[in-house]
Amino acid sequence: MSLMQQWQELTDNQTEATIDAFWKEYCDAEIKIYSDIISRAERNGEDVTGSLKGNFGELVEQFGVDPVIFMGFIDGVHTSLVEGTGIVAGKSDIDLESIDESSDIDLTIDMKKLYFNMLKADAKHLYGIEGWLDLLTEDELKQIVKDFRKSGTVVKGKKIGRNDPCPCGSGKKYKHCCGKNA
Repeated sequence: MSLMQQWQELTDNQTEATIDAFWKEYCDAEIKIYSDIISRAERNGEDVTGSLKGNFGELVEQFGVDPVIFMGFIDGVHTSLVEGTGIVAGKSDIDLESIDESSDIDLTIDMKKLYFNMLKADAKHLYGIEGWLDLLTEDELKQIVKDFRKSGTVVKGKKIGRNDPCPCGSGKKYKHCCGKNA
């Protein structure tokens, strides 16, 4: 069974008795790993990237986490990668199912996208890590939060009145055209 399958099985089989301990272990691992990535991230003009590179087994040992939990971390971070940069065992574009404990990992993380995704996941324990303020400016953080809030906003179009021209372009009134059966 692949590490990804083990991760999915682990998350699917939590019970009321185990869920709190599981999430504590997972969140503690995430904080440890992300704190390291944030502390080593680099700025290149407007781009801010972090990286995670090494052998899967060695990274597990370095961070002192369970391999399946580390797989969960990779599952979570892969949506924040700089496009075309996720490399596992020499293959671009990560195939999560192919990762095993001997895989070489080379991830380049878009830190602004990561912060946005942390907001989206409501992961307060992650977007509250102190290192963010050293990495991103206050204006950048505010803009990311603004973009996140905007992403959940539904904008309704202007309501069409019965006597308005039909938006289909027929020249008829809406009530005599597309609005006839509405």
